[in-house]
Amino acid sequence: MDADATPAPGRAKAVLITGCSSGIGRVTALHLARSGFVVFATVRREAHAEELRQLREPDLVPVCPLDLSRLDAIPAVEETVTAEIARHGIEGLFALIHNAGGGGVAPVELLDLEAFRTQLETRVLGAVALAQAFLPLLRQAGGRIVWIMTPATIPTPYVAGIHACDFAANCVARTLEIELKRWKIPNIMIRCGGIRTERGLHTTVEVEEGLRTWRHDRAALYDEALRRWGRSMEAFDAKRTHPAEVARAVARALLAPRPRRRYAVGHMAATAAVLELLPQRWVDAILKSRF
Repeated sequence: MDADATPAPGRAKAVLITGCSSGIGRVTALHLARSGFVVFATVRREAHAEELRQLREPDLVPVCPLDLSRLDAIPAVEETVTAEIARHGIEGLFALIHNAGGGGVAPVELLDLEAFRTQLETRVLGAVALAQAFLPLLRQAGGRIVWIMTPATIPTPYVAGIHACDFAANCVARTLEIELKRWKIPNIMIRCGGIRTERGLHTTVEVEEGLRTWRHDRAALYDEALRRWGRSMEAFDAKRTHPAEVARAVARALLAPRPRRRYAVGHMAATAAVLELLPQRWVDAILKSRF
């Protein structure tokens, strides 16, 4: 288990964030490390850990490997982070930030089930296992848990592989909010709309690739609707928000004495937040009218 960087001694607050090889995770890890936190940034591959080391950020500690679809990796991460916290005289873990995960474009009928299984394991099972591992350190620091996710309670066609995982994570976060009330450990959801990540800028490419590679007779049933949806997503993709906005929202949630439980960040996130307030049958009817 790798943790080569040396955080500055005497720092009061340490955080762990998953999925820091690129995108939101990487940007958030750097922002927090430059904002006075000691950041344990987990990645799956050594090459990505080395990229983080080369940034020469004294408070950024790459931790590798952590693949949340493999629960046997978690004990070594727990051991590494616990040892580093003790070595630097830090009291507990102030925040566990769940970010790792992904997904792609596909109707439910055409989902790659193995890829979907990996995402469920990463985003839900792995996140629960990580919370179980680090709750003792979170209690010690009077810490908090942060979930970076989509507005998951809205059924969005063709990206159920992403939203279903976050729907489950939403349930886990809200349940933990109740169960951990005694220890005042808040569960904070950073609800992301359109964010400008590498994956998030290629929706039409994913549609075309899927239509080429999915089982032809099934894909043909969705061809026209998917292409129309893909074209509509071009305008959405062009308006996506830079991941730095997510990083700033996470920082606000960590620095606030009494953080909100939900933060809406990114293109169309506010609209999604309004939809969540409506009865489910209304939301379903609105979405059906658009497809």
